Amino acid sequence: MRAGLAKTVKHFHVAAGILHDAAGRVLIAERLCDGSLNGLWEFPGGKIGPGETAAEALERELAEELGIDVTASRPFMDLRHDYPDYTVELEFFLVTGWQGEPRGLEGQQIRWVDTADLNAEELLPADAPLVTALRNLS
Repeated sequence: MRAGLAKTVKHFHVAAGILHDAAGRVLIAERLCDGSLNGLWEFPGGKIGPGETAAEALERELAEELGIDVTASRPFMDLRHDYPDYTVELEFFLVTGWQGEPRGLEGQQIRWVDTADLNAEELLPADAPLVTALRNLS
């Protein structure tokens, strides 16, 4: 690389939802993709589209991925994580109301996990800091 030229790093802005069930467990989804992050678990959500707010993206993504309609949510935490090939900025929301029963519409497994049993090692590195924050909610 010539002096003065910076490497261009891809940047993604993502909205993700934290759903709690009646037992206080949170919903996580298996990540299906090519590459090293395949098979790790994440909080469901996806990229914020052009002209879309984070809340609008959250509602769209959870409808597409889980088949639910978000009826109430509130911002919880914003994080930034630098992966080797890209940077992701995440806006996490506590989803406090939805209609429908969550199911993996894109072939991904989903599961409800007690916050005490959340394992940062099985989550995407960008999602791992949420483990402590969610345990502190309980």
